[in-house]
Amino acid sequence: MKYYQRLTDLREDAEKTQSQIAELLHTTQQQYSRYERGLREIPFGHMITLAKYYNVSLDYLAGLIDTPRKLR
Repeated sequence: MKYYQRLTDLREDAEKTQSQIAELLHTTQQQYSRYERGLREIPFGHMITLAKYYNVSLDYLAGLIDTPRKLR
């Protein structure tokens, strides 16, 4: 799975809008939409913020593994 699809899935599972997640990341909804569509690489700092927010490991968020691991 591509990481950007994982971004979408996690956001939708949390019942959040792109605008809400963009606010968390201090960016615009338009820029966040580009991350979810794979049009822009998401900065590593944003990935860390999202991993903490969704309580999942970075390797899961990045699409490297298929089973989510909780953060400690």
